[in-house]
Amino acid sequence: MWCLGKITAAFLARMEFILRLYALPYDPEYPVVCFDERPCQLLGSPNSETPMRSGRCARQDSEYIRKGTCCVLASIEPLTGKRLVHVKRRRRNREFTAFMLQLAQQYPQAKKIKVVLDNLSTHTYAALYQNLPAEQAEELAQQIEFVYTPKKASWLNMIEIEFSALSRQCLNRRIDSLNEHVHEVFAFMKDRHERSVKINWQFTVDQAREKLNSGYVRVNEENAKYTKT
Repeated sequence: MWCLGKITAAFLARMEFILRLYALPYDPEYPVVCFDERPCQLLGSPNSETPMRSGRCARQDSEYIRKGTCCVLASIEPLTGKRLVHVKRRRRNREFTAFMLQLAQQYPQAKKIKVVLDNLSTHTYAALYQNLPAEQAEELAQQIEFVYTPKKASWLNMIEIEFSALSRQCLNRRIDSLNEHVHEVFAFMKDRHERSVKINWQFTVDQAREKLNSGYVRVNEENAKYTKT
């Protein structure tokens, strides 16, 4: 999960803030949404593949042809199962801004959308101002509060659980075109969105202080009191 030797006070502060945020009851005026991006390769096969048939598994040549890349941008509101997904050729601040615009439109009644995300250089309010008129960028920045995970702590972002399911159930084969990639990803996300598949987060602040106690103690010796006896 995390190298305890790298735990700092800054890491603990951010981690506990996020864990407290996850523990809050559902509030439609302050929805908590987890967002991230997943780069993907578009791969084709140089030779024809043998389809599955009775008594024989499908066969695929070990060689492949690289046909470029794309990026899946996705969010999930863990307590409701509401999802949003984009599939783009690139992962610039332009694509990030377009995603945040549509995300804000999904919550017209929200006073503030709390978006958990990592520290990628494009994940900033500056990206909004680079791609929108100042008045519109300001309005969007007022609607959304970015909550950054500690560096190298993607496990704290619940969208990674969704990406894991996407990888295992949808992207675990070669997909050689952007159009096919879009079709497959959208079908997968649409199904889970319509079924309101939620994420039941179990890791709490109390558990963090116990399980990561050696890291806490390294920051402050008084944290030894959280060690389970």
